[in-house]
Amino acid sequence: MKIGFIGTGHIAKSVINGILGSSLKVAKINISQRSKNISSSLSKKSKKIKIYKENQDIIDNSSWVFLSVTPEVGHQILKKLKFKKDQTIISFISTIKMADLKKYIKVSKKIVRAIPLPPISIRKGPVPIFPPNTQVKKFFDHLGTTVEIKNENLSLNFWSTSSMMAPFYELLQTLSSWLGQKGINKADAQKYITSLFVALSEDAKINSKKDLKILVKNSQTPKGLNEQAVNELRKSGFFKSLNHTANSVLKRLKRK
Repeated sequence: MKIGFIGTGHIAKSVINGILGSSLKVAKINISQRSKNISSSLSKKSKKIKIYKENQDIIDNSSWVFLSVTPEVGHQILKKLKFKKDQTIISFISTIKMADLKKYIKVSKKIVRAIPLPPISIRKGPVPIFPPNTQVKKFFDHLGTTVEIKNENLSLNFWSTSSMMAPFYELLQTLSSWLGQKGINKADAQKYITSLFVALSEDAKINSKKDLKILVKNSQTPKGLNEQAVNELRKSGFFKSLNHTANSVLKRLKRK
């Protein structure tokens, strides 16, 4: 299996690192020269990786092609590229919908939109795909947990929640900095906060078949610290602002 990546940013890098650490049988990974720092770093990790200057060369030498460019770049370059009939095209582009992808990629019927996130580099996390595709599902099952979505409009909700990645890291950074301001060593503060949220997330995942409200309730004691914290954040509108932002991102996605 020969695969190619048009665009070599952080997401493409994460997916490629996940592939290199998996049991997937990939003979060749063809990648864009841009970004040079990332492509050069990746090429040193495996002899399977080959760098191309031209995107068309990646398409010509790959059976699967992953589109990992920004929406602006995608609109500019995709209509100029010539894809093959038997290729599987997997798009990571957030705001280019299936109708436009089909318009740009005229020949292939195997087009899938996917939402990988950086933890795919350690083969963890969900990977929503639309439309359902058996081969693509098997591929991403080696790199995380594939979630198949039958309706593109519903898939936009997953794109919206994926936008909470940076806010999540900002939360970790804020709390780590707060500990630092109280005199805690930066390394110790970051280790504690990241370990705390990993443990909480793993516990939530184990109990995800239950209503998550139960976790909220069970984590509090009457007049306890967690009760104080969650109530103050509720009153401040912290959680409502999450819904507001998710709706705002969704509105943007629907306009495209």
